[in-house]
Amino acid sequence: MLPVATQQARAWLLPTVTAAIFIGIWDLSVRLSGSDLFPTPWQVLLGIIELAEKGLLIKYIVASLFRVTWGFGLAVLVGVPLGLALGWFKPAFQAINPMIQIFRPISPIAWIPVAILWFGVDDTAPIFLIFLASVFPITVSATAAVRNMQLVYLRAAQNFGLQGMPLFKRVILPATMPQIITGIRIALGIAWLVVVAAEMIAVNSGLGYLIIDARNAGKRYDLVVAGMVLIGIIGLGLDLLVRRLEQFDEVKWGVGQR
Repeated sequence: MLPVATQQARAWLLPTVTAAIFIGIWDLSVRLSGSDLFPTPWQVLLGIIELAEKGLLIKYIVASLFRVTWGFGLAVLVGVPLGLALGWFKPAFQAINPMIQIFRPISPIAWIPVAILWFGVDDTAPIFLIFLASVFPITVSATAAVRNMQLVYLRAAQNFGLQGMPLFKRVILPATMPQIITGIRIALGIAWLVVVAAEMIAVNSGLGYLIIDARNAGKRYDLVVAGMVLIGIIGLGLDLLVRRLEQFDEVKWGVGQR
């Protein structure tokens, strides 16, 4: 077993080295190809600096995060309780699950014309699309977490006389939380994908709008790739933020550690 300090250093060192190798290969490939269409890492960095100097960088990032926060937050507030209810009450599952399975495969991108028709070209349309993209994975993961819960937990709790809300708070919710958080992580990644696609069509701000606008305005592919890089970095940060939930004692016991 490696010391904690060594494990922490390796956790930072390995991805840093991998990123450095990737950037090196990227830069070398562009230079060897002799193409002036795809930018080098340095050109992308200069593009990010240009956006910051114009005051657009923070503006676009905040706009995208605002839409994701509202759409994804609403999906969590609806999806988790709904999934827990469907997993626990069999008649509710039998009644509602078929409708969920009908709507779930429909791409959120297919809803863009409908969203624009209903809400117009403003923040409500992408928030609606993010909600649709996120609520179904969260609901399904919460439902599966309850239905796949080990019966030994319920039997032990019932032997101690736990019923109703105490049973839910002390047994069902802690037992299902690890799988629910996994579903939330997956849904957050989907939400971040959808907001970028929606911003390319339904609004005039955000990182998705930055990409499509940079392509149309003189083919600024350095800004196009800059937007892509920013999307990836922020997506990584959001995933790390959600993974912090796994460190709570109520969840940590159910998350495998190696």
